[in-house]
Amino acid sequence: MENKKINIAIHGGAGTILPHLLTTEKEKAYRDGLHEAIDVAKKILLDGGTSLDAVSAAVMSLENNTMFNAGKGSVFANNGKHEMDASIMDGKSGLAGAVAGIAGVKNPIALARLVMEKTEHVMLIGNGAEEFARQCNLPFMNEEYFHDQFRYDQWIAIRDSDNVQLDHSIDKKFGTVGAVAIDKYGNLAAATSTGGMTNKKYGRVGDTAIIGAGTYANDATCAISCTGHGEYFMRHVVAYDIHCLMLYKNMTLVDACNHVLFKTLNAVAGEGGLVAMDKDGNAALIFNSAGMYRASLNDAMEIVTEIYK
Repeated sequence: MENKKINIAIHGGAGTILPHLLTTEKEKAYRDGLHEAIDVAKKILLDGGTSLDAVSAAVMSLENNTMFNAGKGSVFANNGKHEMDASIMDGKSGLAGAVAGIAGVKNPIALARLVMEKTEHVMLIGNGAEEFARQCNLPFMNEEYFHDQFRYDQWIAIRDSDNVQLDHSIDKKFGTVGAVAIDKYGNLAAATSTGGMTNKKYGRVGDTAIIGAGTYANDATCAISCTGHGEYFMRHVVAYDIHCLMLYKNMTLVDACNHVLFKTLNAVAGEGGLVAMDKDGNAALIFNSAGMYRASLNDAMEIVTEIYK
């Protein structure tokens, strides 16, 4: 059965993103990156492609852009290495795939999807995940590919401390990228990818790789991709909680997202945001931080990119 409404929404991270902190050039680079990612996904949906294909393509585009903390633009952990996490979920089948603590894989979201489609597992980590990527002939890149001088300088500044930095630009920013979509068949999907926190402890995994915390999709309710201080999103199972509020309390998507972000998370000073899509193709892009890099389609199917509140 075909559903007439297709839609997609994406994010490139949330945090203290204020107009005076971004140069005109940097703001344009962020908006261009968001526009390019959502445009790729929009074309897939218009051509009759699946929501899974759309969210995969959007996240891959953001992973390939050094402006965003995922894939190529990943930050440095406290051992001076890049450790990336990603997950994806299919709202139709309920299947999901995730990877955590991986290095060298060009597109972590592609690997997460293969975990979902080619194994009986949900999550693979570290060396095991990387070995599976080689078996699947996914492209690997050397450390130079992932090296960004700005990220490196940022790490050098705090590497001798116990601090972790949640920023990835000149602003305090939770660097995660994600997408949610609905295709013409009415199926939802969500995907999320991240390089984590600057100077994070070796082996730290955040909400991005955790199904139900940072990523969730169910055709009965919604698809969610989160960005923020991952520990809070994990403790409060944010993505799944929104699904539950819709399923069991009959809340609308916006009401459920607002409840979790502004009541549950605000109560514990958990900062961040999310993009969400309900089963009718309505999108919500909501955050309790100063800003969130985000893009969506308006009623005329035109791309709208936004950064600030």
